[in-house]
Amino acid sequence: MLNIIWFVLIAVLFIGFFFLEGFDYGAGILHFFVAKSDEERRVVMNSIGPFWDGNEVWMITAGGALFASFPEWYATLFSGFYLALILILLGLIIRGVSFEFRSKVESEGWRKLWDYTFSIGSFIAALIWGVAVGNFLRGVPIGPDKYYHGGLLPLLNPYALSAGLAILFLFTFHGANYLAIKTEGPVNERAKEYSRKVWWLALIFTVIFVIWSFFDTDIFTAPGAWLVYLSVVVAAVSLIVAGIYAFKGKFGAAFVGSSLTIVFAVIMTFAGLYPRVMISTIDPKYSLTIYNASSSQYTLKSMLIVAIILVPVVLAYQIWTYYTFREKVGSGKNLEY
Repeated sequence: MLNIIWFVLIAVLFIGFFFLEGFDYGAGILHFFVAKSDEERRVVMNSIGPFWDGNEVWMITAGGALFASFPEWYATLFSGFYLALILILLGLIIRGVSFEFRSKVESEGWRKLWDYTFSIGSFIAALIWGVAVGNFLRGVPIGPDKYYHGGLLPLLNPYALSAGLAILFLFTFHGANYLAIKTEGPVNERAKEYSRKVWWLALIFTVIFVIWSFFDTDIFTAPGAWLVYLSVVVAAVSLIVAGIYAFKGKFGAAFVGSSLTIVFAVIMTFAGLYPRVMISTIDPKYSLTIYNASSSQYTLKSMLIVAIILVPVVLAYQIWTYYTFREKVGSGKNLEY
């Protein structure tokens, strides 16, 4: 039972991460599209400035929970996907540094450099996370030694890239909706325009990814298939409704719709995996599961007690942060970054 509980908890942590970092990455990807001047680019960065590092806490927490609860999963993932994860890490580093360095020197070239790193880092992280999701669902060559036998290039297969593009455009749409409700002035107007444009791309690539998943993976016949089907339906309806509200100019509702789309996309991923955590394409019996990749029952029980105490603290901190910095951001206001 503890194995299942921890599988669900890790899924919840990744839901929080993708939901929060989704609009965070999306704002970065749209940085140069919605902001045409230095002042407008400052508006974009300040709209997520108080939140981006708190959003990444969910990824760090998920990684730590993965290490402690399913060490075999952690070891295979971080050794096999090493180069892909390094690319994500580099994207996050240059993205994070851009917040701190951008306004430290009064130079247009200097600020533009960090504007580019902000956008490029957001793009890389969003795309590679999507590629990782695709490989989780399709499976990778894991042998009897529980090692991934491959490198970076096999991970960049057409199916995984379709997942990468679907996630990329979902995040971009999510980010556009966020900017539409968080900013004022020209940035706000352009964000609304790009929300409507990107929605079509998000819809097209999501449909391609789901159809491809039906034929190229076994998630629709896995033990959790009923939840996969439910998640696909809810995510599809949410995405369509989000687009309808975006075209009606109701971007608060559109943001809720894009949020639900991402949440149920993550639920679909974990439901399709269960009870596996990494699928072997060499032989199904070599797949890692919540049973053969987990820590001892004592470890899982001890960690559960810690999680029950600390997860509400993290939630309270995030809620307080978003409430404190709830005001809209616009030109002429006190801009830090």
